Amino acid sequence: MNELLLIASVFVIYGGVLLAYRLFGKSGLYILNSVVTVLANIEVLILVRAFGVEQTLGNLLFASTYLITDILSENEGKKAANKAVNMGIFTVAAMVIITQSWLLYTPSASDWASPHIREIFAFAPRLLFASFLGYFLSQKLDVFLYHKWWAFSEKKRGNKKAMLWLRNNGSTLISQLINTVIFNFVAFFGVYDRPTLLSIIVSSYIIYVISSLLDTPFIYLARKMKNNKE
Repeated sequence: MNELLLIASVFVIYGGVLLAYRLFGKSGLYILNSVVTVLANIEVLILVRAFGVEQTLGNLLFASTYLITDILSENEGKKAANKAVNMGIFTVAAMVIITQSWLLYTPSASDWASPHIREIFAFAPRLLFASFLGYFLSQKLDVFLYHKWWAFSEKKRGNKKAMLWLRNNGSTLISQLINTVIFNFVAFFGVYDRPTLLSIIVSSYIIYVISSLLDTPFIYLARKMKNNKE
């Protein structure tokens, strides 16, 4: 069941990115980027076993943020992609402040939700700091590398639109490796034993590699949508 859900999630999440872009343009991608950043930071607390390895959820949601910034880089420019990254950073910071403020209240005697909220978000500062650090470094690197690969492919082929697959995967695979190591080490060192932590890092990156390759058709579709609109 876990395997089927993960496979289905690829098409639902990436399809949702295209739908947001189709309906609302780059504004839709800005909004969706902030939404999935928040959800990924909550979903990552869930540990499952799928395809024979232990892994945290949230990987596919977070992978969609790279698809979003790559679509923005390709269709709207470097400035638009960096704006999405900055909005994601702001969202994570706001999430830290708001969720931690909930824990300051004294719950009513008839309250039933606070223990569950506290159990989830008492761990949030460390988790969100790890997310903030990994997100900031990897996403900034992703946008930078995307345009470096773009300059290389344009020089190599003499065509600005050629080798989209190279700049998409070349930037994402490197930046996601940086994010995977930073996030999982900062967030989960001491929480899980070392073999489990290593398994999470390896499985997370394998998922990112597969998800990066699977998002390639979606960025081609996004570029086609842009061209048809123009």
